[in-house]
Order: sequence, then C-alpha cells, then structure tokens
Amino acid sequence: MTAKSDDGLIEARPDEQFDEERLRGYLRGRLPGAAEPMTVRQFSGGKANLTYLLSFGDAHEYVLRRPPLGTYAPTAHDMGREHRVLSVLPRAFPFAPRAFLYCDDGGVLGAPFFIMERCHGVVVRDTMPAQFAADPAAPQKMSAALVDALADFHAVDYAALGLSDLGRPAGFIQRQVEGWYRRWGAAKLEDSQQVDEIYRWLRERLPHSSYHSLVHNDYKLDNSIYDRQDPARLVAILDWDMCTLGDPLSDLGALLTYWTQPNDPPHVKLIGAMPTGDFNFYTRRQILERYAARSGRDLAQMRFYHVLGIFRLLVILQQIYIRYQRGFTQDRRFAKMHLSVAALAEWGLEVAAGSYE
Repeated sequence: MTAKSDDGLIEARPDEQFDEERLRGYLRGRLPGAAEPMTVRQFSGGKANLTYLLSFGDAHEYVLRRPPLGTYAPTAHDMGREHRVLSVLPRAFPFAPRAFLYCDDGGVLGAPFFIMERCHGVVVRDTMPAQFAADPAAPQKMSAALVDALADFHAVDYAALGLSDLGRPAGFIQRQVEGWYRRWGAAKLEDSQQVDEIYRWLRERLPHSSYHSLVHNDYKLDNSIYDRQDPARLVAILDWDMCTLGDPLSDLGALLTYWTQPNDPPHVKLIGAMPTGDFNFYTRRQILERYAARSGRDLAQMRFYHVLGIFRLLVILQQIYIRYQRGFTQDRRFAKMHLSVAALAEWGLEVAAGSYE
C-alpha cells in the first residue's frame, strides 16, 4: 500500500508516473526555482484529472494538473481553459488559485498541463479532520463559507476580466442535458431504462432563465481548501477546468448532488463527497435558504437543477468506470464505480418524483 501524508500526498501511482527529467528540463527557466532539484508527489484525492506537487529545493512548490489517462470527451479536462480562468479570476475572487504556466506540447508529459500555486490548508473528504471534530460548530461554519463563496463567485463581473467569450450562455441548460446524454451513450456498457427516464424528465422541464454568470461546473466540499485552524475560513476552490458561462443554478444543483445529510438512505450516502454521519452540516434545505438570501435569486425550479446535477454526476462516474474497464487506469478505487452510477440513477428518479430535501 502506498503511504499517504496528511495532505493526501503519495508517491505517483505506477501507471500515472511521467518522465520527471523531461519535465524539469522544460520548466527550467520558465518557473522561479525550477533549476533546483525537483521532487514529485501525487495528490491521491480526485477521480479525474491527475494532480501532482512539484517541489524545487526547500523554497518553491507548485501544483501540476493534467488530464486523466485514456480517452475523454474533447471539451472535458481542459487545462488551457483552467489556466486561462485562473490567470485572471484571482483579481475578483479571492479563493481562485493563481496560474503560472500552461503547456500544450504533448511531447513533455503526453498531454497538455498547467502549473498553479500550491494552496495550504485542509481538504475535507469522507472523514472529519481531527482539529475540526473538536469544534461542534465547525460543520456549520464550513457549510456557510462554502455557500457564501458560491453566491459571491456567481456575482463576479466576468466581462471585466475578459471572460465574455468563455462560453455560450444562451441554450446552456439544453446543451447540458443533451450533451451529458450523448456522453452516457458513448460510455455505457448496457442500456438503462432509469437513465433514459431521467433524460426524458429533464427534456420535458427545461427552465427558462435569462440570467447567466460564471459557472464552476464541479462545485463541492472536497474541491475546497479550508484554513487548518479556522473552519469558517476558506483558502481556495479547486478544479476549474470546466468553468464556463451559463446558468449559475447548475452549480447549486451540483452542490446538492454531492451533499449528504443524516436522514439520507444508504444509496444516497454512497454518493456523497463529504463526511457521513450526524456532524451537523447544513441540510440541503439550509444550503438553498442561505444561497437565496445571499444571491437574491429565485430557487423555485431547484428540483430540475438537482436532477440535472445527479444526471451529470452519474455520467461522469460512468466515464471514469469505462476508462477503468478498458484498462486506461489501474486505480482500484474505480473498480466498483458502477454501483455509484446505479445509486445515482435511483436517486435521480426519487428526486424527480418527490422532494430534493
């Protein structure tokens, strides 16, 4: 078993290693400190893009991100997009890490990659960090900070940052529904009546929204970094490779999809990207109430956006699972991902038919 540090750092997985000398040669003269000896470790969290910590001597640290191994949708895992966004977004949004370098030369790593700053803090995944577990109010503080940051991000003046051409907001939601269904068709191993039913439900209920903003497209608790000592203080939001212009409520629907609460049935808890149990995090209802209060937006159609978030996630997980089945990755975390896909399909129909609380 590969040893893991408190930061989730491991030695690079054998099938996800690269030519370190070639990379170091490319970076020398392009990054401050890159002439020093380089150490590479891999961040073990995350299920798609590959993320590494590059350390040069004792004074310089950077984070390298590249797409996953194997084939993927042409618009997914866009390192150039992530670099472009993070080159300007920190001027208006304090939780966006700074980008330093982008490389589209596949001869260096075999895929495009970019380099960004290393942000220090704690990422909360399936267990509560010890320092937060001692504070009974910590889950409420984390919840509030995450929701407030999302509302503030959606208020960013993207035109002032030169990002008006980042996406096509008109027809965004319809393209999401159709696009994710096409990706399902390309990644499925067999037909699913449940998935087809969710798709039809979404098609018949497309919302009419004229408001658009920057959209993160994968906003969730474990894509955020908190101050190690203060759970009310966010340090950074991560994973910007799918950022675009569109309907901001799609981000809120995604957050609800990844969120769990103590009364959720087992098949919903199987999906969550956060500690499960009675930790007193916000409920999904409280998330909506706080977002509505901070943003001033009408959330009457949130059921649609929640179902869309579930639909999107089940397709993403199926894409990861098919890469594992085809041998593009040997990461054993993905061996039973089809169970999560099935659980999401079940939950999607439940939310469509009943309540998203």
